[in-house]
Amino acid sequence: MKRKIVSIDEEKCNGCGACIPNCAEGAIKIIDGKAKLLDDKFCDGLGACLGHCPQDAIIVIERDAPEFDEEAVKIHLNTAEEKPESINKGIPCGTMHGGPRSCPGSMAMDFKSKRNTNAGASQRQKPELRQWPVQLTLVSPQASYFKDADLLVAADCVPFAYPNFHSDFLSGKSIVIGCPKLDDADYYIDKLTELIRAGNIKTITLVNMEVPCCFGLQRIVEEAVKKSGKVLPIRQTVITVKGEKQ
Repeated sequence: MKRKIVSIDEEKCNGCGACIPNCAEGAIKIIDGKAKLLDDKFCDGLGACLGHCPQDAIIVIERDAPEFDEEAVKIHLNTAEEKPESINKGIPCGTMHGGPRSCPGSMAMDFKSKRNTNAGASQRQKPELRQWPVQLTLVSPQASYFKDADLLVAADCVPFAYPNFHSDFLSGKSIVIGCPKLDDADYYIDKLTELIRAGNIKTITLVNMEVPCCFGLQRIVEEAVKKSGKVLPIRQTVITVKGEKQ
C-alpha cells in the first residue's frame, strides 16, 4: 500500500540524534553515525521528528510501505534491547563508534596560526554573572536567583569558544551549565525539570556547540520543559568550534 512515511537523507544527516527523542514510536536510531528508519511499520508518517532536525535531513514522502503497526511498536518500545538507557545513547561519540578519535567533538584543531592576536584587542568586557554556583549538578532549584528568571542553559565549552558570551547571552539571566556528553543526562533532565517548576522560569535561552554530541543539551532542555508541564519559549543558538554563531 502507498502511504506517508518519513525519509532520511543520509547525505545531509550528521548523526546528531536530535530526531530520536521526538519519535514517540522509537522508529529512528543512529546506526554507523547516521539516523536510520528501523522498520517501516514503526513509522506513523506524522513527522513529529521533522522540526527537530538541524540539517533538514528528514521529510515526509508518500511511497509503498507496510501499514503502521501500533502493536509492533508497543513490543518494540518494551524490548529492553531497544529501550534507550539514557537520552545520550545513540549519539555518535565515545566507544560506540570506535572510540574518542571518531567523535567530531574530540577532533584536534589548531586555530592559532589563523588568528592575528595583535590586531584589534578589545577592551575587557563587563562581567554579567549574577550567581554562584553555575554547574547544573551543584545549583539549588529553590535558589532565589532562579525565581521568575530568564534562564540561560549553556554547554560547558561555549564560554571558552565564544568571546562575547557575557554580553551576548548572560546579561540579565540566571545560568546553568553542563556537558551532555560527559554528564548524566537523565539526572540533568530531572534537575532542570525541578528548577523550571520551582523557579517559575519565564524563558529559556539555550547555547550549545556545533559538534553532534552537544545537541544532547537541546534534547535535555526539551524533555525537561515537557516534564515540567509548562509551555516555555526556547531560543537556541549554536556556536561553531571557531567561536562564531552558526
